[in-house]
Amino acid sequence: MTILDKIIAFKKKEVAKIKAEVPVKKLVESPNFKRQPLSLKKSLLEVGSTGVIAEFKRQSPSKGIINDKALITDVTNGYLDANVAAQSILTDTSFFGGTMADLMEARVENQIKPILRKDFIVDGFQIVEAKAIGADVILLIAACLTKQELKNYGKLATDLGLEVLYEVHNQQDLDKIELSNKIIGINNRNLNTFEVDLENSISLANQIPDTCVKVSESGISDPKIITGLKEYGFHGFLIGENFMKEENPGIACQEFISQIR
Repeated sequence: MTILDKIIAFKKKEVAKIKAEVPVKKLVESPNFKRQPLSLKKSLLEVGSTGVIAEFKRQSPSKGIINDKALITDVTNGYLDANVAAQSILTDTSFFGGTMADLMEARVENQIKPILRKDFIVDGFQIVEAKAIGADVILLIAACLTKQELKNYGKLATDLGLEVLYEVHNQQDLDKIELSNKIIGINNRNLNTFEVDLENSISLANQIPDTCVKVSESGISDPKIITGLKEYGFHGFLIGENFMKEENPGIACQEFISQIR
């Protein structure tokens, strides 16, 4: 059983428990549910966009504790000062140390840039929940969903006004997605071995049509990498650990972005 299998098995139990306790009606009645979501696609494609989707992540299964001292409000404001294109927030508690409250707090501070709810979506309930806590975008990981689930969850998100970042790691993942006008994230980290290979973004990029917005995820630690990836048609760059491992992630993000050419 891989770590991804463990996470998904745990997540299914966790969501079943929350569903039994929280009625969908309560989510739909929350104040954030009525707000108009911001567009990640628009933010990544607009002229002058940094393309950086800066992540708030306390820990991970592969690295353990990355930063358990940084406050979500400070990091959010630091990222906004750095002029990120969007913000990504881990809401998984058991494996990544995040919470839904993190995203809700960030939303209070950040009214101008899209927020991605980074979690393992295994049930439509979580998509309704994402809108209720103030997310603009959800993550659908192809490796842990069927072709039909990807289609159904994608449609539900779109119907709610949310955008979807479809995450793939290999050709098999890509084949599950109807590739037209999607935001496709290529994860350079193998979710089974946790090894990082930036060549992964480049080799898969050629298989993705130009109607899609391409995002490279994981292992981006140098502004020069972004310059290189742009040549392969990438508009988005999801970076978390590189900022979060510093004492002040916001300043680290500002310094990084200032060096992108």
